[in-house]
Amino acid sequence: MFFRGSLKHLVSENAPGAVGAYSHAVKAGDMLYLSGQLPLDASTMQLVSGIEAQIRQAFKNAETLILESGAEMKDVVKVNVFLTDLSCFALANSVMAEFFAAPYPARAAIGVAALPLGAEVEIEMIALVRS
Repeated sequence: MFFRGSLKHLVSENAPGAVGAYSHAVKAGDMLYLSGQLPLDASTMQLVSGIEAQIRQAFKNAETLILESGAEMKDVVKVNVFLTDLSCFALANSVMAEFFAAPYPARAAIGVAALPLGAEVEIEMIALVRS
């Protein structure tokens, strides 16, 4: 983690590298804000193929950052799921249930025209990091 005042910036070697000018996550107080996670394989920096695999990989990448920050998936308070095809909403819902148990975090599913690198999904999260 890098520190700038009271902000802590997380740049992980275990998650895919950033494809722009951003940190993987920023901790402000007890809150952790994850940048959008694309479905990239961290070892190859390539998109995984197939929408279900992409959704699962994006959640795995986000989970890696949540755990590295000292939080757990149960500490996630908000998930934003960006999909290029909202007909995949039910599939995204079922994959999300693999990573969370009830009570679930708040969530928004947002249809978008396109995502970086031709991805079909991008996932961002906000979590509470307990001290």
